[in-house]
Amino acid sequence: MKKILFYTFIAVILAFVVVMSAQAQAPYRSRTFGFDWRNLQVFVEDNPLSPPVITMGEANRIIISLDLLAEDVTYLDYKIVHCDANWMPSQLSELEYLDGINYINADDYAYSANTFAHYVNYRVSLPNEQVQFTKSGNYVVLFIPENSGKVVAQACFSVTERKVDVSARATSRTDLGYNDIYQQVEFVVANPYFPIQSPFNDLKVVVSQNGRHDNEVIVTRPLRIMSNEIFFEHNRDLIFDAGNEYRRFETVSVYYPGMNVLGYEYYEPYYHAMLSTDYPRCDMSYLFDQTQYGRYVVRESNAEDSNLEADYIATHFTLATDKIPGGNVYIDGELTHHIYDENSIMTYNEQTQQYESVLLLKQGAYNYMYVFVPNGSTRATLAPTEGNYYETVNEYLIKVYHRPPGARYDRLIGTAVCYSGK
Repeated sequence: MKKILFYTFIAVILAFVVVMSAQAQAPYRSRTFGFDWRNLQVFVEDNPLSPPVITMGEANRIIISLDLLAEDVTYLDYKIVHCDANWMPSQLSELEYLDGINYINADDYAYSANTFAHYVNYRVSLPNEQVQFTKSGNYVVLFIPENSGKVVAQACFSVTERKVDVSARATSRTDLGYNDIYQQVEFVVANPYFPIQSPFNDLKVVVSQNGRHDNEVIVTRPLRIMSNEIFFEHNRDLIFDAGNEYRRFETVSVYYPGMNVLGYEYYEPYYHAMLSTDYPRCDMSYLFDQTQYGRYVVRESNAEDSNLEADYIATHFTLATDKIPGGNVYIDGELTHHIYDENSIMTYNEQTQQYESVLLLKQGAYNYMYVFVPNGSTRATLAPTEGNYYETVNEYLIKVYHRPPGARYDRLIGTAVCYSGK
C-alpha cells in the first residue's frame, strides 16, 4: 500500500512539472506554474467566499495569497495588466489604467511555522499605497521572481463601477422546459443616469456559473429596451446545465478525520489524506447541501494564523465507476482553478475500477466535483458524474461591459450576483 501511494504521488508531481510552457497563453486565468508555487487565492478582503470583484471608489480591496514550497524566500515582483472582457490584454498603456508604479516588489511575506512542508506565504493587497486603479475592467497580476523574467503565477480579478443597476435571477423555468435539468438566467440593466447610445452594439455581458470558465456565456444583444431599462430575457445562450451541489471535505486537523476523510497516513515529507470513495450521483435523487459554490477556505483547527500554520496534505480522490468512454474525468473547483489539464485530470485504474488522483492541498474546507470533458471539447459536462438537477443552488455572476465606438477598452459598468433556487 505504501509503495502504491508513493508512486502515485510521484506521478502527480511529474505531471505538475511537465506543463508550464503555457505561461504566455491567453486568455489569462488565475493559476500557478511549476510544482513549488501553490495555493493561489484571489478574494475580496473580509469576504473570501464572494467572486473576486471590487468597486472603484469604495473601501474594498483584493487580497492575493500565494505559497512557495521552499526553505527560504525567493524575492518576487508583480506586474498588473489590464484586460478586455475576454481576459486578453487591452489596448491601454499602464499609464492609462494605473496611478503609481507597476513593477512592485511583493515584500509582504512570512515563513510557515510548525509544518512538515516548509513554505513562504506571500500576500498582496490591491489597491495599495504604491498603486491604484484608474479604469474599471478585468485585471491580472503577474508574479515574476527577481531577475528571472518567468511568470510563476497569474491572479485574475475585476474592478467595476456602479454606473448601471443590474437585477438578475436564475430560474428552472427555461425555454427548454420547466423543472428539468436546466437553469436559465435573465437580467435587466437599468441605466437612468448613464447614457448608452446603442445597447445593441455597445454592450457585452459575460455570465459565469460558479466561477467556471468552460461554460461561460457572452451575450451582446438584448431582447428589448423600454425607457431606461435593457432586458436580456428568453436567450437560449443563457441556459445552463443545472449540475449538482458541490461535494465537500475538510482536512482541518491531522489528528482526527474531518468531513469525508477516511483517515491520514504519513509518508515523508507529507501527510496523506484518504478521502471517502465517491460514486456517481447522476442516477440518485437530488440532495441539498450548503456549499461554497466551488470555493475553499484554508484552515487548521489549532492555528492562530492558518495562512502560516496550515500544512500541505497529499489528498487522494477516488471515483468508483466504470470507465467513461470518449473523454476524461477532471476534478473541478477553485482547488484546481476550474482548469481542466494534466494537473486536474483523473487516471482510471483498471485493477480497482475507479478514477484516481492526488492533489497536494493546504489544510482547509474544500468544495469539489467531478466533470467529464469529451475528446476534442473544452466544455465539461456533469451528466455522467454528478448529474443535472434543476433544484441545484448555483451562483451566477453577471458582468456588464460598455464599449462605444472609438473606445479602447471594455469598461465594466455594473455587476450582479444571483442564485438559482433562492
